[in-house]
Amino acid sequence: MSDSYLKNVVEAALLAAARPVSVSELLQIFEEQSRPTAKEMRAILESLTADYEGRGVTIRETANGFRFQVRNEFALEVSRLWPDRPRKYSRALLETLALIAYRQPITRAEIEHVRGVSVNPEIVKTLMERTWVRVVGHRDVPGHPELLGTTAEFLDYFSLKSIEDLPPLADLKSLSDLNLQLPLPGTTPVDGAEPAAEGMSDSGEVALVPAVEDSAEKLDAAADDDADDEELGAPGNSASGLVAAPPSDES
Repeated sequence: MSDSYLKNVVEAALLAAARPVSVSELLQIFEEQSRPTAKEMRAILESLTADYEGRGVTIRETANGFRFQVRNEFALEVSRLWPDRPRKYSRALLETLALIAYRQPITRAEIEHVRGVSVNPEIVKTLMERTWVRVVGHRDVPGHPELLGTTAEFLDYFSLKSIEDLPPLADLKSLSDLNLQLPLPGTTPVDGAEPAAEGMSDSGEVALVPAVEDSAEKLDAAADDDADDEELGAPGNSASGLVAAPPSDES
């Protein structure tokens, strides 16, 4: 069986799946007698990824496997396919998500201690419904509070292969706009206002943003918003490889 045939089948499978597909899943689409090895499959994926260099889309490995996604530089133009005003997430939700991501496992009381305000139960509920956050255990203290952590779906949304791929907090410029309410290790205040993220209007509205290669850029786009809209958003469109970057402001 030729390499070109194998590449074409894998390419078609990734396009048809419209979601991250693992190496083991890709292997299963071939008949046993003609099935490549896991090592050969990874070589096919590397070759296919190289074929898409300089194109409008790329192949990215995330926590759940490989997928096609739009390149950063074309996010604004592609987002115009979805002209409806995107729903937003509140600033409080984004701060809570950032704390869980960078300090997991963490309890609600610990989140409240860092933020200095109570955690709205609806925020955690929304994060769980979005399948970005789950209960990973219980703290061995009186009351046995729940420990919260991120999920593979969170990694997929932010184009991360593992939690270690999260960008350093010092690289998330827009977190300085939150008045550093997240005093986490490695955070350095930055003076002056930051420019709006790509795809964001002067009013703070953010259009649909493609799943991008740089997770720091996605987290910036999610956090850099001063609008007063407190509406909680809905899941992004994974079938198209596009996701809604949906921030807002909440006290």
